[in-house]
Amino acid sequence: MESSDLKIFQAVAREGSITKAAQVLNYVQSNVTSRIQQLEAQLNVPLFRRSNRGMTLTPAGENLLGYADTILTLLDEAVKSTQYSDHPTGPLRLGSIETAAVTHLTSLLAEYHSQYPDVQLSLLTGGTHDLVQKVLNYELDGAFVYGPVDDPHIDHVAAYEEELVLISEPGNKNMGELLAKPMLFFDVGCTHRARAESFLSETGINAYQIMEFGTLEVILGGVASGLGVSMLPQSSIAKAEETGSIASHRLPEKYRKLEVWFVHRRDSVCSSALSGLLHWMKRNAIL
Repeated sequence: MESSDLKIFQAVAREGSITKAAQVLNYVQSNVTSRIQQLEAQLNVPLFRRSNRGMTLTPAGENLLGYADTILTLLDEAVKSTQYSDHPTGPLRLGSIETAAVTHLTSLLAEYHSQYPDVQLSLLTGGTHDLVQKVLNYELDGAFVYGPVDDPHIDHVAAYEEELVLISEPGNKNMGELLAKPMLFFDVGCTHRARAESFLSETGINAYQIMEFGTLEVILGGVASGLGVSMLPQSSIAKAEETGSIASHRLPEKYRKLEVWFVHRRDSVCSSALSGLLHWMKRNAIL
């Protein structure tokens, strides 16, 4: 059994299909199929259940996946340990909630990259829960998420604070009428959505409509057109408010504060790229 076999097995297990795994790995599909079959033959046990819905792990496959994750992570850590240098270099896989990425991180990372051009930056956006899971699964080196994050495997530091505001189309300032409109949010797990549901419940509104959208721009456009209202960080809606396309409304004090944290695994070898990012952020008063 070779590490490349485990990498292919891991990809199929994560993606749930040969086709998707081949795309992620940039392999020929027949090669992935052959390697999985060879691995099963070598172990003399089926690792997957096949169906027209995809591939799911057998109990033996679930056991092997745990070892595969550990082995591949250790191999990656071994490589990182040999590549450490005082001058940051190598890959740096970051994640971020979309509002932070749009309003804060792109310009900050551009400055970081100009100072450390040998670092290969990548940035993935998503919800706090999914990003934390990717950090825990070693798929990301670190992520900017809403915090604090309570997990014994995670190190976290406060990045900055935001104020959460209610936004609507211009002109209407009646809070009762605004809260009767549909609420426009990202998908399940969105911190703003959870905060909004608590606020609505406190104000006695238990029946409300939620519409899910994939990007900040679409949510702002929907609010501006009168489709509904939303709750977003003040910094992420400032430009739209300046143009007059939306209006913002302050929330009660206990619902306003949002904390953005940078999280990374406690047990990971801190690569020169990640170490450089942490030092750079502290030096520039970002953390």
